[in-house]
Amino acid sequence: MIGASAVTFYRHRTTISPLSVHRATTLVTGGPFRISRNPMYVGLAGVLTAYALLYRSPRAALPLVGFVVLMNRSQIAAEEAALQQKFGAEFTEYCGTVPRWIFGRQ
Repeated sequence: MIGASAVTFYRHRTTISPLSVHRATTLVTGGPFRISRNPMYVGLAGVLTAYALLYRSPRAALPLVGFVVLMNRSQIAAEEAALQQKFGAEFTEYCGTVPRWIFGRQ
């Protein structure tokens, strides 16, 4: 997911930096972005899930929980606000059809 997302951004010649969302030139909705608005974060969550499963410990899942909460409350919220301002109705429509993660509400 992480690699495919990076390649998709590269092909659309838009920024990959989560700190430079304001420099986005295109709203990318293809490739892995068809199933998640944040496939890179899904990929990172997958790595943390694999770590927790490897160690078979509920405590090993704490970084995953912290990551998801932190991303939802700060990073993703800020990115989505910037994309909403930049792409308006197009971004609103995208949010209505593709979930933030993979499962759950849009």
